Order: sequence, then structure tokens, then C-alpha cells
Amino acid sequence: MLDITTAPFWIAVLQIIAIDILLGGDNAVVIALACRKLPDAQRNKGIFWGVVGAIILRVALIFFALQLLAIPWLKIVGGVLLVWIGIKLLQPEEGGHGDVAAADTLFSAIKTIIVADAVMSLDNVIGVAGAAHGDIRLVVFGILFSIPIVVWGSKLVLKLMDRFPQVISAGGALLGWIAGGMMVSDPALPADFSTSIPHIKLIFEVTGAVIVLVIGSFLARRAAQLPQTDIAAQNKESSS
Repeated sequence: MLDITTAPFWIAVLQIIAIDILLGGDNAVVIALACRKLPDAQRNKGIFWGVVGAIILRVALIFFALQLLAIPWLKIVGGVLLVWIGIKLLQPEEGGHGDVAAADTLFSAIKTIIVADAVMSLDNVIGVAGAAHGDIRLVVFGILFSIPIVVWGSKLVLKLMDRFPQVISAGGALLGWIAGGMMVSDPALPADFSTSIPHIKLIFEVTGAVIVLVIGSFLARRAAQLPQTDIAAQNKESSS
């Protein structure tokens, strides 16, 4: 466990807060969409019990994630997955949340929220587990902090991301940074690996952040150019 009086503990706290803010935003949108057809009297109940069920499921997912990260090679796999999540975070939205079905009954709304949150929270779970360094106190903090974000603050955060794209880039870099630090501490690596090369952990962290930013930015630019290419091709076909 990290010492609460040391800088690494509070750095991990700040990382978990950032992960919750960046990766928890979509969950509130899903909740709103799932409950939009419920009568006004049942909407608050749907949101409350949906979030309760989602949080319980998230606790179980993070618990298993912490156990699995102690197995050799899984921190490396988790780090690669975090890099992919960071790259994906930098990509423009494609389909939005329009495919989330609005429920007609309270039970259906709760079920929709729990299932959607389980799928969408995998990135959050891996990120929090990596930043927590196996410290259950940090995991609990990450879960508790995510509740008000999911219920109240997500739409504001999404607007902030839309207005300041740099926030998204910083979040992607943070995930790459955490991924690099996670990989270098994998039990499969030699015991002296982290000490044999000076500042090896920092090198991995910076490399992870750079990989996310470079690849993510490249793919985002290419995705933005594709519609223009399609339009040009259509115009050429129509003229011929």
C-alpha cells in the first residue's frame, strides 16, 4: 500500500480523479437516454437504482482487475489495452449514443443502465486499477468519486471537452503515461529490470504518453479527411 503522506499516493489520487472525469462522462448520457421515456415520477428511481447496480458491478470488476494484474504478463496486456483506450479517446465521435434504447418500464431502464455501464466502464476500471497500484483505498476512492460525476457532472464535462479539445489530448496522454508505468512493473519482467536502467519507469511513462498522442492525433486527422475524400469522389462520379 502507498503511504498516505507521500507524493505518489496523492499523484495516484489525482490520476484517478482525471480518469473518472474523462472516462465517466458518457455514462450519464446513457442514463439519461435509458430513462427518457419513463414517467417523471419514476425517472429519479430509475437513475438511482441504475447507478447503484452499476456501481456494485464496477466494484466487482475492479476487484477482479486488481487480482488479475498480479498475474505475469497481464500488466503488459493491460498497459497495451490502456494505450488503445487512450488512442480511441482522441478519435472523433462516430455514432454517439443514439443506439441506446429508451426503456418503457422502470425495471427495463435499470437493466439497460447496468448493462451499458458494464460495457462502457471497462476502460475506467482498467485505468483506475492501473493508477491505484493495488491499493484498495484508492480503488474505493475512485468508485466513490465516480458516482457524483456519473449522476450530476458528466454533461458539464462533455461540454468542457467540446470547448477545449486539449483536455481530451491531456487525458489520452495520461492514460498512456499510466500504461507505461503499469508495464514496467509486470511480474514477468526480471526483478532487477526497474533498477537496471536509470529512470526506466519514467522512460516507459513518457513513451506511453507520446505513443498515444502521436498515433491518436494521426488517426484523428485521417478520420477527419475521409469525409472530404468521399465527397470529392462522389462529385467526380456525378460529373462523369
